[in-house]
Amino acid sequence: MPKLSDRGQRLPYSPYRKLTPYADAAKARGVHVLHLNIGQPDIETPPTMLAAVQQASIRVLEYSPTAGYPSYRHKLAGYYQRIGMPVVAEDILVTTGGSEALLFAFMCCFNPGDEVLIPEPFYGPYLGFAEVTGVRVVPVPSYLDEGFQLPPIEELAARVTERTRAILICNPNNPTGYVYRRDELQQLLQLCQQHDLYLLSDEAYREFCYEAEFVSPLQLPGAAEHVVVLDTISKRYSACGARIGAFVTKNKALYQAVFKFAQLRVSPPGLGQLFAEAAAELPPSYFDHTKAEYRARRDLVLRRLRAMPGVECPTPSGAFYIIARLPVDDSERFAQWLLEEFNHQGKTVMISPAAGFYATPGAGRQEVRLAYVINQDAINAAMNCLAAGLLAYPGRVLQEVGYEGERVGV
Repeated sequence: MPKLSDRGQRLPYSPYRKLTPYADAAKARGVHVLHLNIGQPDIETPPTMLAAVQQASIRVLEYSPTAGYPSYRHKLAGYYQRIGMPVVAEDILVTTGGSEALLFAFMCCFNPGDEVLIPEPFYGPYLGFAEVTGVRVVPVPSYLDEGFQLPPIEELAARVTERTRAILICNPNNPTGYVYRRDELQQLLQLCQQHDLYLLSDEAYREFCYEAEFVSPLQLPGAAEHVVVLDTISKRYSACGARIGAFVTKNKALYQAVFKFAQLRVSPPGLGQLFAEAAAELPPSYFDHTKAEYRARRDLVLRRLRAMPGVECPTPSGAFYIIARLPVDDSERFAQWLLEEFNHQGKTVMISPAAGFYATPGAGRQEVRLAYVINQDAINAAMNCLAAGLLAYPGRVLQEVGYEGERVGV
């Protein structure tokens, strides 16, 4: 039998999709599965976006330019300018979702064997992008008990080596919901300037900040040669299936390198760009209702979680995720048990074990990521299942389990 590549065998499964076969089996048994595992919003996609595609007069669906349609790039630049980011159309390369923007960044900012510093926990697929490009992820731990705030800059600086090429952040953070402060971003940029590094900023959730102000490092003085913004319309407009993102940089040499990789896939999706162009014309007030709804959902999840004995969680100030520590022996075992062996009044809940958002061995074993992207009635039903499941789970523990599995505390 032909052999698989080493990278194909090493590539990790998605931390939020790996339990899907168990969810499918539960559904086949007639159990209603409530999904808190994945960031797929149920907020309505703006009708004007759908209408732009439905009403388009297209005789031949042609390739678009490699960097994307100029009309869309100009309108997207206008969106960035309205929120204080000094971006022009020539700084933007349209990508097939935020995932392709990330892939381009890993392909063009690193050589095999290079290193990237990432505050941990982090968006799980970063590990996959690093694997396929031969890049080593160097995690810099942040902690639930400290609200997952950025580790002291000295801790990041101590991990810089001659192979370090970039620092990668997600702001607001997936999976923690942490929003980086301006002074933290300035410290990160200064570290990058000092060591001639890139600062890669994944900003998929920038419109969803609650108590904190959003700042992009691209807004800071001295950012032009160092900062890369990785963007997507998926979460911003509840348009995950459009597969439209953006690679944004003022570093012209980097832009040209990315452009050559973009030529390999010829062009980003044409219909998706029509969709996204209509989104770029929406007024800033569009986000008022969406942001208020996510905040209400967040507050509901926090209230319900904190009423469950043994559950701990900080308050996320952005995005639409919560990391919670549960009183269980192993969150992946618990998540699978919820789908295989448990139901509450014909329902169960699918959650994401948090270990898939860590690179440190053993970290996150008691933690889960919950996505509050379903309506409040569904959230309440999911919380009912989670509360009942925690009481019934045979592996429930009162002690905290450390990174290596040792029992600590009382």
